[in-house]
Amino acid sequence: VHGVLRLGGKGKKRPRPNLSLAEVAVAFHHLFWSSAGAALRTLPAMFRNQYDNDVTVWSPQGRIHQIEYAMEAVKQGSATVGLKSKTHAVLVALKRAQSELAAHQKKILYVDNHIGISIAGLTADARLLCNFMRQECLDSRFVFDRPLPVSRLVSLIGSKTQIPTQRYGRRPYGVGLLIAGYDDMGPHIFQTCPSANYFDCKAMSIGARSQSARTYLERHMTKFAECNLNELVKHGLRALRETLPAEQDLTIKNVSVGIVGKEMEFTIYDDDDVAPFLEGLEERPQRKPAQPAEDTAEKPEEPMEH
Repeated sequence: VHGVLRLGGKGKKRPRPNLSLAEVAVAFHHLFWSSAGAALRTLPAMFRNQYDNDVTVWSPQGRIHQIEYAMEAVKQGSATVGLKSKTHAVLVALKRAQSELAAHQKKILYVDNHIGISIAGLTADARLLCNFMRQECLDSRFVFDRPLPVSRLVSLIGSKTQIPTQRYGRRPYGVGLLIAGYDDMGPHIFQTCPSANYFDCKAMSIGARSQSARTYLERHMTKFAECNLNELVKHGLRALRETLPAEQDLTIKNVSVGIVGKEMEFTIYDDDDVAPFLEGLEERPQRKPAQPAEDTAEKPEEPMEH
């Protein structure tokens, strides 16, 4: 059907396109669904931007995005490993330097004679929590004349980190802790999270690329209970080494070790003090470089089997 389409002033006419009703319907269908698809793709971002402004706001999926962001900060921190035997608890941490001109940051902190922590995440938040833990241990010695049980201290940390997860205008602590301690119940390794959850662990690793270390710990977990101190530290170093890229290795500059145990106060080993532990560590097996994919374009296609 031919006709004219009037567009404003007199005499201005444009010929109408010769389209059938079916063609118009198809064009409208494509236009509608392309616009709807673009709108649907933006919905997750819209929801996230709408529900991540404060820690007190729940998303429709039942999530608190601010807490999830704090958990991501832990995954960006340098890796640390904690494990225990029947007599000792050991922390091994990887230290980072901001540049070649800067010293490596300490990742293992002293809390009390029987407790120490290693951190992954925001160091400033870790210092604040460490000072709180030191104060609680000091209060226990002053009031009750005895060291604070490790499980009690972890419970207090859980209560403190839970407060900013439900108050308007606050943000969660962006740091994860591995707490090593020894008390009347024996050695302990605890993990704390920005979500205020805490876990009693036989062995654990947190931080960047920590899944590789956890895989090593799971594979050798049955050996840890009967290990002596030297073997236990070596297992921790091997697990920590799994988090490194293939071209890097552990050195006295980028590793810290913390040990606490029966008749042994919490002690941190840095720099040259770490050398005896690294000397007995076997060399890292070299990973084979990935082979380039074969060019299949030049090969004749084989007939498919039916």
